[in-house]
Amino acid sequence: MAARSKARKRALDILFAGELRDEGPAAALERWLTEGEPLDNQYSVELVRGVAEHQDEIDQLIRDAAQGWTLERMPVVDRNVLRIGVYEIVWADEIPNAVAVSEALALVGDLSTDESPSFVNGVLGAIVRGAEKA
Repeated sequence: MAARSKARKRALDILFAGELRDEGPAAALERWLTEGEPLDNQYSVELVRGVAEHQDEIDQLIRDAAQGWTLERMPVVDRNVLRIGVYEIVWADEIPNAVAVSEALALVGDLSTDESPSFVNGVLGAIVRGAEKA
């Protein structure tokens, strides 16, 4: 597994654990840094901090693109993979949109439901199309 793929997985671990503890992304990251395994790839930190900094905007983009679904109704894994994907699409200029989508699909394909890859692909695809128009 490539270094950035591992970093995305670790960022997902942090975001997922934070939700289970009812912590925001920044608090979850701080807990991980003080109590968890050492982070050997700073891209994990960048992703979690990016999600924390832009969470309101990210969540609104997801809400707008996920027609018929609320954030609360989505599986926790899907919701946080979408947050990472949206952060990379909108704010991580060095990551091509196709890579962000592909990596998100790989994560949900491995860790979530059978329906998750098509759902995540549809949501991120809508966000990519919106970002390209902007």
